[in-house]
Amino acid sequence: MDILNLIGQYGGWSWLVAGFVLLGLELVVPGGILVWMGAAAIVTGLVHFLFPGLGWPVEVLIFGVLSLVSIVAWLRFRPQGEATDRPFLNRRADRFIGQEVVLNEPIRDGAGRVSLGDTMWRVQGPDLAAGAKVRIIGADGALLKVEAA
Repeated sequence: MDILNLIGQYGGWSWLVAGFVLLGLELVVPGGILVWMGAAAIVTGLVHFLFPGLGWPVEVLIFGVLSLVSIVAWLRFRPQGEATDRPFLNRRADRFIGQEVVLNEPIRDGAGRVSLGDTMWRVQGPDLAAGAKVRIIGADGALLKVEAA
């Protein structure tokens, strides 16, 4: 079935149904965009009932403009979240960057181990003997990248 014929045949009801379907999809695929498109479709349906003489091209234009304006406004003015006192809570390895530590196991062929807190971490860097002091310069997952200090 052609969507434009559907809109022309059922008018505002098709916009209302499409709006509620988009709002329902937002529950399944969260992200925020479909909420604003659903709201734009519902408003377009209400506009159709208030001004019944509008044709479907004008309604599609209203829907497009309302969708774009509401999405852009939401992306620009949405809350960014609060600053936290624990910025590395879910990025545990990143909090060690810049620290100098002593190697527990030598780095051979680019791989070794170091103890930080109660955990042994794998390290990657130049070949060094056990007991050498290294500086953590990066992290790739649970692998710490080091250089000689």
